[in-house]
Amino acid sequence: MDISTRQSGTATIVDVVGDITLYNSPEVRKVLLNLLKEKKSPRVIVNMLSVKYIDSAGVASLVEGLKLSRDLKSTFALFGLSRTAQEVFELTRLVRVFEIYTNEEDALRGGSPNTNAAPVR
Repeated sequence: MDISTRQSGTATIVDVVGDITLYNSPEVRKVLLNLLKEKKSPRVIVNMLSVKYIDSAGVASLVEGLKLSRDLKSTFALFGLSRTAQEVFELTRLVRVFEIYTNEEDALRGGSPNTNAAPVR
């Protein structure tokens, strides 16, 4: 797995290449928490176009990033979910919690694509 970050205006985009699993989810978690806590990024967007598979540990890392972003009053979004990843988010009903976009342009534009977004506890 490879993780890199780049800026687009006030948003920080996290490009993830490879599967997010128990083995490498701590790396994803570390990058997300650093962006939110240390760098105080006002908007973090995770590019998942090159993520074909995500397991429960990977989902937990993203949920932790989302929760921290809400605590810090920043925003957090995902885009480019594969069919498998989309199914995981639908089965766990996390599509109602996360901002999930099809492409980078929509994610940068922001807004709330999920009209039924629920709070993360």
